[in-house]
Amino acid sequence: MTTFPERLKALHSRTPDRVALTLQFSATADISLSVDQLLRGASSYANVLARAKIQPGEVVVLILQHGEDLVYAFWGTILHGAIPSIMPFLTEKLSPERYRADLSALISVTQPAAIVTYPEFEAEVKGALQEGDSVREVIVTNKVDRQVPLNFDSLAGFQRKSEDIVILQHSSGTTGLQKGVALSHRAVFNQLDAYSMALKLTESDVVVSWLPLYHDMGLIAGFIMPVLSGIHLVLQSPFDWVRAPYKLMHAVTKYRGTLSWLPNFAYNFCAQKIRDRHLEGADLSSWRAIINCSEPVRWESHNAFYEKFKTYGLKREALQTSYAMAENVFAVTQSPLGGEPAVLEIDREAFMSERVARLVDDVKSQERSTMKMMSSGRALDNVEVKVLDENRNELPERVIGEVALRSDCMLTGYYHRDDATQQAFHDGWYLTGDYGFVSDGEVFVSGRKKDMIIVGGKNVYPQDLESLTYEVAGVHAGRSVAFGMFDEEQGTEDVVIIAEVDSEDPAEQQKVADAIRLHVTKNSAVALRYVKVVDSKWILKTSSGKTARSANKEKFLKELGK
Repeated sequence: MTTFPERLKALHSRTPDRVALTLQFSATADISLSVDQLLRGASSYANVLARAKIQPGEVVVLILQHGEDLVYAFWGTILHGAIPSIMPFLTEKLSPERYRADLSALISVTQPAAIVTYPEFEAEVKGALQEGDSVREVIVTNKVDRQVPLNFDSLAGFQRKSEDIVILQHSSGTTGLQKGVALSHRAVFNQLDAYSMALKLTESDVVVSWLPLYHDMGLIAGFIMPVLSGIHLVLQSPFDWVRAPYKLMHAVTKYRGTLSWLPNFAYNFCAQKIRDRHLEGADLSSWRAIINCSEPVRWESHNAFYEKFKTYGLKREALQTSYAMAENVFAVTQSPLGGEPAVLEIDREAFMSERVARLVDDVKSQERSTMKMMSSGRALDNVEVKVLDENRNELPERVIGEVALRSDCMLTGYYHRDDATQQAFHDGWYLTGDYGFVSDGEVFVSGRKKDMIIVGGKNVYPQDLESLTYEVAGVHAGRSVAFGMFDEEQGTEDVVIIAEVDSEDPAEQQKVADAIRLHVTKNSAVALRYVKVVDSKWILKTSSGKTARSANKEKFLKELGK
């Protein structure tokens, strides 16, 4: 099968009554949709797009929350041959002004032909449109006739070719959703074939996910892959999960879930927030892989998660890792299932100062500061990975540089952004913007190039400093942020660390701040200019749960009055 519609039609002809996905809600019963029900609902949206004269190959932006309409609208856009692009829905945590600015930026760059949303959000969407925008139609869900018969011959999506763009994924962050990653049918299928092999995927697998569908982890691993692979998907709302993370465990128990993907912060979040009283009857023994897709992944987070849930049947070897990005559809690497991901103990000073991952044996480790780094796994069979220095020369093993990759599942390009596409490649290799190293075929990722702090000519990863703060008693794991602030007088950057703690007592907070300053200085040779200890929920995260360093820096400077 070379296109999504062809794969969907084949699934329908083979197993029309098989459950394709189950939607879970906080206050109502689960809704299970068979393959036939899924495609009938999708064809109703395809019919609406056809009536609105949306052409195959045009972009349709979906602004919908977790539920049937989002599922039907996504697959209906594909059956019509148009290109779906999911945008986050406005919630109480997002600034309405910032949201409208992001939506306007998305429209100006992506130039969608239509936007699908709820009737109560129609005015908000139309308010973001500018004169001369490409949007010809705002389609509201209550105008969609769900009784349309399923007729594959009438669907324009079957005229699409394997090299045509099928979906747009948008990058997350604090500066808007402006860079659309355009992916072809062929690229997605090449990824799914290679990744399914790495996962040893079978039709008896059950994917359980709460991940939002506007990011690659949720869209590909937690939505497209299970649906197109004929695997049962159990899907929760990300907002319900944040309020009650234990519901993931109960969904795994109820449906005998075998596969889930989590960002690194979720391991800490679950270990810290879920109480034993919420886990009565939980059985996690069916989970064969819970895959950490952050960069970097943290051994400490895995350990905390395992210790919390091992009495409920969680197997240690179920905790796995992957390095993933939208530009490669999803997975670049995967740790081999059945064993534990590789962990290296390395010299902390050499790593931070010399940018070398120097292995430390047990005898030496007693004499110097060390750190554990967990592998993100090995490259998929259709992916090549290498590490480059600043002059684009390949580096030897365990020397840190920029990770580059090439594969047969790369993006077609950044949609309507030829400039960004050209900048992202060098001699056919995609430059990820991530720093890391390779050791014995294992890929280790250490942080984002754009987040680098330069102190007196020395490169410092904020993730390294944040990791050090988590070793200080009282600091919440995953709730610390480090960034640089340029000092005009000194001509270099000062390092700022902000950390969340439980205590609101100023004396106790000062005690933790002093401990952070001492521990970081001792273990990194970085002199901290500012250490700010704050109450919980001060630190801002991106919509994908990553620490929003630029937004936190902006917030800090605003509080300083700068």
